[in-house]
Amino acid sequence: MKALVIEDNRDLSANVVEFLSARGHQTQTAPDGITGLHLAACEDFDVIVMDLGLPGIDGLTLCERLRREARKDTPVVMLTAKDTLDDKLLGFGVGADDYLTKPFALAELEVRMQALVRRRRHSGIIDPVLKVGDLEFDTETLRANRAGTPIVLTPVGRRLLALLMRESPRVVTRERLIQEVWGEAPPDGDVLRAHLYALRRAVDHDFQPALIKTLHREGYRIAADD
Repeated sequence: MKALVIEDNRDLSANVVEFLSARGHQTQTAPDGITGLHLAACEDFDVIVMDLGLPGIDGLTLCERLRREARKDTPVVMLTAKDTLDDKLLGFGVGADDYLTKPFALAELEVRMQALVRRRRHSGIIDPVLKVGDLEFDTETLRANRAGTPIVLTPVGRRLLALLMRESPRVVTRERLIQEVWGEAPPDGDVLRAHLYALRRAVDHDFQPALIKTLHREGYRIAADD
């Protein structure tokens, strides 16, 4: 999950970024509304967390301009110390998707962010083409290519690749890969290892750098940042 945190309180911003980064999320920050609007309009994020009381441009104006002028539909979680119904209605009225009152638990913020990202994915709004480095996978046509060269994948390989790319650059555990592909009836033996070997040959054998990484006793990740 790639998130933008727009918050002028440095301590709170640092705490949010530290927590999300430790959980494997990518984060960028902005200390004021003007910088936040520029980043939100010019870059693609999965979710935006913004304070209501920002210097430069307040959160309500920022969110309204993000929707009306920049035409961005990125999910927005609004942070505020105000907890009245009228305040929340104002936030929703300018395009906020969720509202979290300070003080809040960081774990709750992450859960709300992930829920918005999942809802957006399921609504079909986001681009069906997943991209990591020079690797692309179209989840609708099921076609994959790296550096423009088509890649042949098995059905299981496609499911593994889609999950790893959606979670990139986060680590995905073996248990989750097995659960996502085979559900409650996993095959006997270490079949996952064989499928990952085949996926690696397809994605990395004839290309540089290698994108699929193994983290001993943790799981697997796909990323182009190493």
